[in-house]
Amino acid sequence: MKERTITAFLAFLIFIPAVVFGGIIFQLFVYLLASIALFELIRMRQIGHYYTPAIFALLALWLLLLPESSHLLLGMEKIEAFMIFVLFLLSYTVMAKNKFTFDDAGFVLLAVAYVGMGFFYLIDTRDGEAGAGLAHIFYVLVVIWATDTGAYFCGRAFGKHKLWPKISPNKTIEGALGGIVLAVVIGMIFHIAFPFRYDMIIVIAVSILVSVAGQAGDLVESAFKRHYGVKDSGNLLPGHGGILDRLDSLLFALPLLHFINFFT
Repeated sequence: MKERTITAFLAFLIFIPAVVFGGIIFQLFVYLLASIALFELIRMRQIGHYYTPAIFALLALWLLLLPESSHLLLGMEKIEAFMIFVLFLLSYTVMAKNKFTFDDAGFVLLAVAYVGMGFFYLIDTRDGEAGAGLAHIFYVLVVIWATDTGAYFCGRAFGKHKLWPKISPNKTIEGALGGIVLAVVIGMIFHIAFPFRYDMIIVIAVSILVSVAGQAGDLVESAFKRHYGVKDSGNLLPGHGGILDRLDSLLFALPLLHFINFFT
């Protein structure tokens, strides 16, 4: 517990100032986090010896993290450049004589899309309209933290019915519901302190969505780890695991908030 607390405190001291400063500092920080998260996924599948596709996967990830308005080589759109990466991966299965398989290519492609989408919207949220990006980031963070806290304590106090034992044996339905309740309470308090342009009922509904999406993201990452037989996605954060272990909820919640245009 001591190691876990110290790690959380040090991570807080690094992450929060980066969020507050924003701009290029935050963008570079997110690029670093996303790169580490991608390699954590690739390492889970144990295809780390395939350095060529891993390097191209990193380049494709950085491509996805670029702003939509970015001008690329030869005037290509981001999706067009990304499709070149897809074609390269498929071609590499032939060049590697099937030591790098179609399944490996599919895994790398989905890993890049999964990590890239979540971290792109982390940058996009911070760079949001009229300086509101900082408040938006903190809203998502406090709702997710409230979800984790509520789920932990309600699960310990009242948990009797397993939520998804084959994926995450310690999670309970009571804990999940407790996380949603505390997320709504914290979301309402945040809205009172830093009002959105929506009515309270909308903020309540969105807080529920963020909480559910965050828990879904956590379960998805747990499913990855269980399938590949690893305890943590990495060991960068002693007592907490890897970057994916800490930010899996954000990778699901942030895209959904943009899909429903909550931050516009």
